[in-house]
Amino acid sequence: MNIQFECNDKVNGLMTITIESADYQELVDKKLKDYRKKAQMPGFRPGMVPMGLIKKQYGTAVKVDEVNRLLGEKLYEYVRENKIQMLGEPLPNEEKQQPQDLAGDGPFTFVFDIAVAPDFKAELTAKDTIDYYEITVDDKMIDDQVQMFQSQAGEFVEAQEWSGNDTLTGDLRQLDAEGNTLEGGIETAGGMVMPSYVKGEDEKKKFDGAKPGDIIIFNPKKAYPDNDAEVAALLKVDKEKVKDLDSDFSFQITSIRHFQPHAIDQELFDRIFGEGNVKDEKDFRQKIADSIKPQLAANSDFRFLADVRKYMEKKVGELTFPEALLKRVMLNNNKDKGADFVEKNFEGSIAELKWHLIKEQLVNAANIKVEDADLKQVAMGAVRQQFAQYGMNNVPDDVVENYAEEQLKKRENIEGLVERAIDLKLMQALKQLVKLNTKKVTLAEFNKPEEA
Repeated sequence: MNIQFECNDKVNGLMTITIESADYQELVDKKLKDYRKKAQMPGFRPGMVPMGLIKKQYGTAVKVDEVNRLLGEKLYEYVRENKIQMLGEPLPNEEKQQPQDLAGDGPFTFVFDIAVAPDFKAELTAKDTIDYYEITVDDKMIDDQVQMFQSQAGEFVEAQEWSGNDTLTGDLRQLDAEGNTLEGGIETAGGMVMPSYVKGEDEKKKFDGAKPGDIIIFNPKKAYPDNDAEVAALLKVDKEKVKDLDSDFSFQITSIRHFQPHAIDQELFDRIFGEGNVKDEKDFRQKIADSIKPQLAANSDFRFLADVRKYMEKKVGELTFPEALLKRVMLNNNKDKGADFVEKNFEGSIAELKWHLIKEQLVNAANIKVEDADLKQVAMGAVRQQFAQYGMNNVPDDVVENYAEEQLKKRENIEGLVERAIDLKLMQALKQLVKLNTKKVTLAEFNKPEEA
């Protein structure tokens, strides 16, 4: 076997692999002997089929399999041993690759185009200064969290007068032009109205001061203009039935349900942080602040990594990529989407590729390796974050661990968890390496869009 590799412009590689019969014949003969032992043909006992018939029936297919296996094995072995940083998959050269008759005796010559990563150095030291935004926990942030906990633990109670976002439940009856109940008209029991969501202002005012037992006369179509779906849901009828509806309806209120946020009391403290862990409101607010800080720190860290990316892309400067070849690779990987997709997304793909190559060097320089324990830690962190979104901040470790282990069993999750683990380790390593220009900011300042 002969392998030659050329890369005159440093990024467009050309690999030529010539496979001789001596490279594959012994393996082909061995497989054919195995086939003979198992072959069953009419007129022959098992294992006694003449080798000539076996070769005639299976010889070419077995040889094609062995040639292709050798081709792939030796190509990637050469790339690995010669430390060629190949981008994407190798593609047959469109000009130099000649048709190969694999039914013949060879030799067989294969010519591949190989996209090679540009040669550059990405390095960070203590001399590099990068901004780090430290988000401060303010009273508004804590207030918002308190209100969220109150809302999550709240309940609906019966009210004696409508206010705010209360829900009114009652019976609706269609009226005729004189204001009487229309015979054969629409009648709905248990209809629900939230006056705060009524769009027609004149109709909304009719509910001011409403109490259980009151009868409100209003027009559903005027209450929800240009929204037949809302009217149909209110009246519990098909949408088509309200298309030309313009009648007033009587709405006799049977109940008013008011959402009551939970009081800031010991029951709420125990529910959120576990029994006996919080003694008073001051302690409650401090616990909330303490729980917010890690979330804000995570936001700061990922902003830091984004800033590292911008800093490094500028420091590295423009890189030369084998664009024509990479477009072929991208098209080969997206055959169902076509050339227009490639052209539209190519620039963004190159930007991501550049960062991937930079990040790869930074990861290697920091000697970062991801172990099973790292993946489990990341999975548990993601599970805790999901529970926290529902106000569940006191979930036992064994419950979190069980959920995390289920996530780790799904292969489609692993790649994302590995990337997150790498990012976390890289952020920590770089924070210790470079000089941080720490800036204390509010959450609003942190979330403010950057100027172009």
